[in-house]
Amino acid sequence: MQQKEVILEGTIKAFNEKGLKFTMDDVAKILGMSKKTIYTVFRDKESMFLAMVDYMFDSIKESEQQIVEDDALSTVEKIRRILGVIPESYRDVDFRQLYLLKDKYPVIYKQVEKRLETGWETTIQLLEQGMAEGVVRKVSIPIVKMMLEATVEQFFQRDILIQSGLSYLEALDEVVSILVNGIVVQEAAR
Repeated sequence: MQQKEVILEGTIKAFNEKGLKFTMDDVAKILGMSKKTIYTVFRDKESMFLAMVDYMFDSIKESEQQIVEDDALSTVEKIRRILGVIPESYRDVDFRQLYLLKDKYPVIYKQVEKRLETGWETTIQLLEQGMAEGVVRKVSIPIVKMMLEATVEQFFQRDILIQSGLSYLEALDEVVSILVNGIVVQEAAR
C-alpha cells in the first residue's frame, strides 16, 4: 500500500472515531506517523479529506465491478447489491456525521455530491439488462437514479439518520429494499 493510501485509511479511522472534528494529530497518532510526514502528502486537513472522499468512492466503484463480474448472482441480485454497495472495510464507518459537511466543508460536500451524481453507467446497464430479461419492470432509469441520489443527498444534508437511530448502512439497505421491492406486500400486489 502506498503512503498516500495508508494516510487515507488512517483518515477514515480518524473520521470514524471523531467525526468531522478529527485533526491531523489524530491521523498521525492512529498511524504512528509524524504530522510532518502527513504534510508531505497533504497540504491540510481539507485536501486530505477531499482525497478521502475520492478514495472511498473509487473503492465503491471497485466493489461494484466485483459484483458485476460475479456470475453466481442474478441480475436482480446484482442490482440490489450495487445500489447498496459499501465496501466491507467501510461498513463500520459512521457516515451519519456527514450532514455537517455542507456548512463546514462546502468544497468537500460538492465533491460528495458530484461523485453521487456520476458513475452510474454500471447500474444503468444492469437495470437495462434486467428489463431486457423481463426480471425488472419497465422503469424510467433517470427517475430511479434521481430517487437514490436525492435520498443519499438528504442523508448528507440533514441529521435524519441520527434522529431515526439508523446507521447509514441500515438506511441505505432500507432505501434499496424499497426501490427494488416496493412497499406493497408481494401477495397483495397480485
